[in-house]
Amino acid sequence: MGEMPKLQIEKVFKVFSQRGREILAIENISLQIKNKEFTTILGPSGCGKSTLLRIVAGLTKPTQGVVRLDGKVVSGPGQDRGMVFQSYTLFPWLTVKENIQFGLELSGMEKSKQEEIVQEFIEKVGLKGFEGAYPKELSGGMKQRVAIARALANNPDILLLDEPFGALDAQTRSLMQELLTQVWEDLHKTILFVTHDVEEAIFLSDRVFVMTARPGKIKAEIEIPLERPRNYEMKSSEAFINLKKQALALIREEAIKATQNKVN
Repeated sequence: MGEMPKLQIEKVFKVFSQRGREILAIENISLQIKNKEFTTILGPSGCGKSTLLRIVAGLTKPTQGVVRLDGKVVSGPGQDRGMVFQSYTLFPWLTVKENIQFGLELSGMEKSKQEEIVQEFIEKVGLKGFEGAYPKELSGGMKQRVAIARALANNPDILLLDEPFGALDAQTRSLMQELLTQVWEDLHKTILFVTHDVEEAIFLSDRVFVMTARPGKIKAEIEIPLERPRNYEMKSSEAFINLKKQALALIREEAIKATQNKVN
């Protein structure tokens, strides 16, 4: 028998009611993610990828279907899942250190152990020297470093990232992608990442699931056999460019369909 998947999404549907109409956001999604795998869900804007991630996080209930983490049914939020959103969700009244420490304090962990973990993650995400800074004093990239460190410090079984670099400029985004791959190399956490950026999906992942336009379904699965550790120079390699072409063609098909649906 093979290893049990870390995450199982089975026949998940989500219907939203909007002004008396029912809208099917995601339709019959089934996928499995292995332990320590970096998986990305890639799709056009509005295809339901964030909705799917929120269902995995337990923040949204599926209309139909089930999600299991380590064999246990997900029925609400839990400490076994760490979530990082696109918008900055730090507590503005807490310092960098206090933000990262927040979940550890809640869990009642002894102070010396908290200090040790917080220091480790401050160093991992390159924030040494900024421990006492408040969110308003930080750039967008630094805020997301804090958010990632905070999620990882709680030692979740899976890290869920919803377009975490979407609001950053291209240069910062590229640096954050490299940082995340380094942290993943270090910790080998199971990661489920959501983006509409094709290059980002390929650079970060072991596997990419491409979603259709709404209602979101899984259109294709792309294995990413690029060597690790990865750096930005890899983005100009032939293997990378070929994978990018393959993914772009799939996304383009869906973008055209979505436009046609709006016109009709």
